[in-house]
Amino acid sequence: MKIICIHDNYPVHGGNKEDDSTFSIQRPVVSVKPDSSLLKDGKPFFLPSFSADIRCGASVVLRVCRLGKCVARRFAHRYYDAVTVGVSFHAADLLQEARMSGGRYSALYDGFDGAAVLGDFVGLDEQDGRTGLPFTLDINGEEAQRGDTGGLLHGLDRLIEEVSEFYTLKMGDLIYTGFPSEDLRVAIGDNVRGFIGNRQVLQFNIR
Repeated sequence: MKIICIHDNYPVHGGNKEDDSTFSIQRPVVSVKPDSSLLKDGKPFFLPSFSADIRCGASVVLRVCRLGKCVARRFAHRYYDAVTVGVSFHAADLLQEARMSGGRYSALYDGFDGAAVLGDFVGLDEQDGRTGLPFTLDINGEEAQRGDTGGLLHGLDRLIEEVSEFYTLKMGDLIYTGFPSEDLRVAIGDNVRGFIGNRQVLQFNIR
C-alpha cells in the first residue's frame, strides 16, 4: 500500500485554478509515506520527541479501488470509490533546518510513525467529487481548516491521471489531495475532528 501525499494543491492567494493554462503544464508536488506512518481507528497521535515543532494539515483522501497504470483522465473516476478526511503531520523545524543548511529533503521528516492519520471512508458514486467535496478540520471544537476539492489546482481525476503515470496504482492505495491553507500547530491534549460536509469521519487526540 502506498500513501501518496500531494503538496501545494490549493491556490494560496486566489491564484491559478485547474483550468488555468499557465498552471496546466506543471505537475503536482508529491511525496510518499511508508505504510508504517498510517494511523487510523481513532488512535491517538503521540508527539514525537525528535521535533519541537510538529505541524499538520487536513485533506480529502482518495481510496484507490482498482489496479491502474497511465490512467486517462476521462476514466479516472473509476479508480477511486471512497473518500475521507486525513491529517498529515511533518516535523517543520527539521525541514526548515534542512532547507537553511542547503540539505536535501528527507522522508524521515514527514514519513515517521503515525504521520498519516486516516478517518472513516464515505462511499462515492461515479459523479461524486466532480463538483467539489467540502471538508473541515476542528481542533478543540473550533474550526481550524476548511476546504473544498472544487478548489484544487490538480483535481481528483487529474491527480489519478498524473500520479498513475509514475506509480502503478493498486487497490487500497491512499492519495492525500492537499492542505487548503497553511499548516497547523497542535499540542498535547488537543482533540481533532474531521468532517466531509456535516458528516464527522475523523476524531483523535494528541498525546
